[in-house]
Amino acid sequence: MDSMLSTVGLPVALGVIMFGLGLSLTVADFARVRKSPKAVAIALLCQLVLLPVVCFGLVLALDLPPLLAVGMMLLAASPGGSTANLFSHLFRGDVALNITLTAINSVVAIISLPIVTNLAMAYFDLGDEVSLQYGKVIEVFAVVLVPVGLGMLVRAKRPDFADAMDKPVRIGSAVLLFVIIAGIVVDQRSNVGDYAASVGLAVTIFCIASLVIGFVVPSWAGVTDRQAVACSFEIGVHNATLAIYVAVEVLDSVELSVPAAVYGLVMFVLAALWGLVLTRWILPRSKARALPSHHG
Repeated sequence: MDSMLSTVGLPVALGVIMFGLGLSLTVADFARVRKSPKAVAIALLCQLVLLPVVCFGLVLALDLPPLLAVGMMLLAASPGGSTANLFSHLFRGDVALNITLTAINSVVAIISLPIVTNLAMAYFDLGDEVSLQYGKVIEVFAVVLVPVGLGMLVRAKRPDFADAMDKPVRIGSAVLLFVIIAGIVVDQRSNVGDYAASVGLAVTIFCIASLVIGFVVPSWAGVTDRQAVACSFEIGVHNATLAIYVAVEVLDSVELSVPAAVYGLVMFVLAALWGLVLTRWILPRSKARALPSHHG
């Protein structure tokens, strides 16, 4: 991978994205779990247990090559990104719940991400080629959590500035993610066709499954429609930049980052389409069912 892009571009991109996330967070967001413990518990269960299991079944069913299979598992283990909050806002989800979930997820991922990734590497016999040492993981999450902390500090001291910066930082984050993905495509240009063919289907199915599971499971469990929409985007929209950073910077493998890069492109389209399906068809029907029928 072009060294400038990976050593400077990736950490800067991740820093900007996580700082933007921090700008939307307050300490109260972590405490808000007490208000909707059920929705938070179900979303975390889907994110930490159900998704890795679904992803594992998918990579086995599609017989992906080991490095791409582990790249898929790394993506599945990555927490929701700040983009989830944006989609939730656009499609009338409970954004406060998204923010709470993202806050908790980013902390929990310090433990869950290395566990899932290392288990995947052990299963696919990649232990000799790549390994995710815990010291490195702490380093990664310093890159993640320090900007979040700074963003939260800015929000606490200058809420007006935090509000004004929200949109530019979100746009900047999307642009940076696109630049990184372009860099990976250029770096891997000789293999891009093969990768797209082998991982494109897996990534598409996984993204759709994540979004649908994220809505259906909480709905079954009886949370409100707005909470279910929030859970759907939180579980379906992963932090692709974090997965790419771990693959390239920590595991030193650009090939491992390919699923996350492909996902970063596919996810925007699929999440937007899913949002339309939710607001046009699924939620109106759910509301109609909830209304008492009048006889006479």
